[in-house]
Amino acid sequence: MTSPWLIVGLGNPGPEYAKHRHNVGFMAVERFAERHVTPGTGGVAWKSQFKGRVASIHAGAQLGRCVVLEPQTYMNRSGESVRAAADYHDVPLDRTVVVHDEIDFGFGRVGLKRGGGHGGHNGLRDIIKHLGKPSFLRVRVGVGRPRHGEVSNWVLSNFSGEDAAFVDDLVDRAEQALTCLLVEGLTSAMNRFHTSESPAPAADGG
Repeated sequence: MTSPWLIVGLGNPGPEYAKHRHNVGFMAVERFAERHVTPGTGGVAWKSQFKGRVASIHAGAQLGRCVVLEPQTYMNRSGESVRAAADYHDVPLDRTVVVHDEIDFGFGRVGLKRGGGHGGHNGLRDIIKHLGKPSFLRVRVGVGRPRHGEVSNWVLSNFSGEDAAFVDDLVDRAEQALTCLLVEGLTSAMNRFHTSESPAPAADGG
């Protein structure tokens, strides 16, 4: 029997963090769950499990079963939740996808890859630590870098300036890239999303 996809969105729990740049991973996987939940079931059924917020989505023949996870342990301890979910559902690394904010991409750019380092991202750092290898799939959602000030303050603040008007477009783009990855595979998704233009302006520096 094929393992489900484990789709992990990264962010911090609680309403005070909900619109932060660091929470764009949560935003994208919630959009995915909403779009692929079976019609007539009353919407996405989230539950508390694996120290996270979990929804099980049966997304038809193309996608199959997807376990959507939002760790509720705070960003720098995300790995504990991911490892628990992966172990319980027997999900291998090549069926584990992490959706996260990427400060090395300008706002609006979305990229995909398998493996690599954590690039200073504390959520990725902890997931790599707990899974033992970095070779899971990633959807990288560009939030840009600040022109001035600390990166930590930038990611732990709401989208601002011109960027704020395009957040919904960014989340849509991330969800589309995620769906393409699951349906068509990494190479096809990279070809489609790495070569297309961003629909949004560059980050304004806060």
